[in-house]
Amino acid sequence: MRRVAAWCGLLGALSGVVACGGGTQQASSSPAPSSSAVAPAVAPAPGKHQLTLEHGGATRKYRLHAPDGYDPARPVPLVIAMHPYPGNGSAMIELAGLDEVAARENFLVAYPDGIAGGFNALICCGKADDVGFLTALTEHLVADWRVDPDRVYLTGISNGGDMSFRAAVEATGMFAAIGAVSGGFGGALAAKPDYVPKSPVSVITFIGDQDRYAQTFRSGIQTWQQRLRCTPVKPAPKSPAETIVLTRTRCADGSEVEVYVIEGMGHSWPGAKTGGLAAPDAGVVATELVWKFFAAHPRKR
Repeated sequence: MRRVAAWCGLLGALSGVVACGGGTQQASSSPAPSSSAVAPAVAPAPGKHQLTLEHGGATRKYRLHAPDGYDPARPVPLVIAMHPYPGNGSAMIELAGLDEVAARENFLVAYPDGIAGGFNALICCGKADDVGFLTALTEHLVADWRVDPDRVYLTGISNGGDMSFRAAVEATGMFAAIGAVSGGFGGALAAKPDYVPKSPVSVITFIGDQDRYAQTFRSGIQTWQQRLRCTPVKPAPKSPAETIVLTRTRCADGSEVEVYVIEGMGHSWPGAKTGGLAAPDAGVVATELVWKFFAAHPRKR
């Protein structure tokens, strides 16, 4: 099942991408071998940078926001934020509002572009080695932009949220935590009983109960928790609003899972004010909660 057709017009408006592919695009469980990543020389400095990284025989584009407080001599956290399908990094900048949080909290934000508007995640799209690309991008930013390897995080919406789960499993040890918004853990890869991170990756996720994929997302995160032997945290967390069900579990490997199920919300980013997938009246601001969760969950060794 693809989360594409119903959202083509809406996401096209968000991202500036008008055309939607007509054929079914399946995730590739065996990506083609990738070439070594080589990034052009760019002096690390505050600002909004449009950059590229050669990977897998393709020139991959990404935007990098370094806040005014960024000092290349000091280790800094990194958040990689991934757009929906169809989309691009610019759309994600507008939707998530992460640059404003980064300016206050002093972390880097990278916004990669998927190939042909999407990432090769668990349900769709394409056959690119996106796990390898995210790994190469992280390694480049750790080496050249002084990113702290213990504080690297992934977030995304829809296809980008799915991609966060895939990278959490397949690039085990690379990412400390993920934030999946209106995205989930599903598809043929996730159906394999041993498809689970081999080192701790904490998860925060947001599900709208009016999302057509709400049940799929709920089932997926339950599968994730079962495989990692997660149990409820006591005392149970207090919900931030009457319309939100919040659950928190701690897993046998030391990771944590925090789930927000939001009444009345569809396939959206809670608290976003602009963009076709914005849900300004959701009762919580996902961007703030995602960063708070990330800040509390550095990589466990």
